[in-house]
Amino acid sequence: MYEIIVIGGGHAGVEAALASARLGHKTLLVTGNLKRVAFMSCNPSIGGPAKGIVVREIDALGGEMAKAADATLLQVKMLNVSKGPAVRALRAQSDKMAYPAYMYKVLRETANLDLREAYVDKLLVENGKAAGIVLEGGEKIHSEAVILSGGTYLASRVLVGLKYKEIGPDNQRTSTGISTCLKELGFRILRLKTGSPPRIRTDSIDFRNLTPQYGDLVPQKFSEETEAVLPFEKQAVCYLTYTTPKTQEIILNNLHKSSMYSGLVEGVGPRYCPSIEDKIVRFRDKERHQIFLEPESLELDETYIQGLSTSLPEDIQEELVRSVPGLENAVITKYAYAIEYDAIDPLQLKPNLESKPVRNLFFAGQVNGTSGYEEAACQGLMAGINASLLIRGKDPFVLRRDEAYIGVLIDDLITKGVSDPYRLLTSRAEFRLLLRHDNAEARLLQYGHDLGLISEKRYLRFRKEQEELEKLIALVQEIRISPKREINDFLSEQGKQPIQNTVTGYDFLKRPRIDFSDLEAVTGIDFNLSDKILERALVEIKYSGYIEKEYKKARRMAVIETRRIPEDVDYDLIPNLANEAREKLKKVRPSTVAQASRISGVNPSDIAILLVWLESKKKNERIETDGETKAAI
Repeated sequence: MYEIIVIGGGHAGVEAALASARLGHKTLLVTGNLKRVAFMSCNPSIGGPAKGIVVREIDALGGEMAKAADATLLQVKMLNVSKGPAVRALRAQSDKMAYPAYMYKVLRETANLDLREAYVDKLLVENGKAAGIVLEGGEKIHSEAVILSGGTYLASRVLVGLKYKEIGPDNQRTSTGISTCLKELGFRILRLKTGSPPRIRTDSIDFRNLTPQYGDLVPQKFSEETEAVLPFEKQAVCYLTYTTPKTQEIILNNLHKSSMYSGLVEGVGPRYCPSIEDKIVRFRDKERHQIFLEPESLELDETYIQGLSTSLPEDIQEELVRSVPGLENAVITKYAYAIEYDAIDPLQLKPNLESKPVRNLFFAGQVNGTSGYEEAACQGLMAGINASLLIRGKDPFVLRRDEAYIGVLIDDLITKGVSDPYRLLTSRAEFRLLLRHDNAEARLLQYGHDLGLISEKRYLRFRKEQEELEKLIALVQEIRISPKREINDFLSEQGKQPIQNTVTGYDFLKRPRIDFSDLEAVTGIDFNLSDKILERALVEIKYSGYIEKEYKKARRMAVIETRRIPEDVDYDLIPNLANEAREKLKKVRPSTVAQASRISGVNPSDIAILLVWLESKKKNERIETDGETKAAI
């Protein structure tokens, strides 16, 4: 008997199992191949726009992905450094062999966690509650809660050209029993599609005319517990090339042979990560498309061709790859393919990722309609935490949209649902200036500590840094800088605007292109603080006006976030609701008024009606309670 069983050893399953076990629960992780835990079947990278911030959030809550990425990276760089802090994010090229090996070692060394290499055939459900699993062969294993993180392995099939096989990624076995079981339990099932590009032998690439893409000279890391990462001089180099008119000609002449365009594919593909066929068809006027060549592992003579995902037949793929500059003599080691698989409609989930149809059953990862390792990992972490809280009888842990990208992701899933694989973007977050790379710990570490996933040592280090930050900001507010000649001469020499009046250090730092090195130069003060503290303070100061505006909006939203909607509310009894709003509310069954307000088709007038009805219901219940009390007296 286990307390929590996790099905699937992908990025979601690993984080779920680690969180559950680290919180003291006897946990079982069941997966088809233990050597492929947290495997990177597609792009061997971690992070990127929005996703890199999610990895930082996972770290602040006590997850493992950030540490694994730091320990196994081949190259790392901060993206969008020329833009504002709201869109800056870290991205690492990962070693696809070292990363799962790292995670497997962590899993094996984690107390309270058992690993089982097996396939699950169905779920055990008793009295509407998940009670364990049934393995192929009939063995039953009981538990108090189950977390399903099946990735792209549920009833999956791989398609190349006009052929397909009933298998999972990289020729791994697929699982059909769980899909059948979910349908029998009343879950709405979606059919989704994704794909992967070809891999080629690195020694067959002609690098001479390609544009190198280097990592950052300054050391970068995802986890605040990482002491050092691979130095710049040892990091791998990626390369940029482009498609050609010949590439476009090959695709347009062979579209009828593509799995996607022949009608063979049933699933809906990702809107924000299209195949090369999609790009050529949708953007025919575009002369060329970017192609990035990224090394897969130090153990492999293999390069990933980012941007060339396709489902064309293998012989056409040979022509396609060799139409790209630098790849004229490329040798394909693994052909591209499309893969379609079953997922659930995430509108059937509660904010804590527990399912509505079956209690104590949690879902995490691509089975919820998402795409990407980072989106999967954060869901796994949240599912592991919430399964633990549920069996301990404690309130769910739910992050708001102004607290974390994780909150944005989960709220989008359970409120809006998906029609194609969901990809997290900075544009999805209305409070993205609050959800920055630099302040992930400030937003979430307290939660991680309170939950029991962050050590006391790390927490005390964080508190010390927060105190240093607050003292620094208070100090620069007290500093006065007058328009002395030597100060303005220094600024002019730097090509920066001289000051006309006496200003505080705080206002001085708010000026364009001014940073702490300038403040130290004009005041003679050596702040003697880490670059991390100085950078955080600079962002807080420079963008203070915008940040405060977002905080005000978030506080207003928080008011209706606290207005709960009873689970059993009958929307047919609420008069004057628009028909579309009534149907959407019945389908989503939001847990708060704020969540209801974010449902497409539910208008402000419908929210006003809902608020009035909830208030009248509350008043009537109070009157009834008072009447019963008086009668009893």
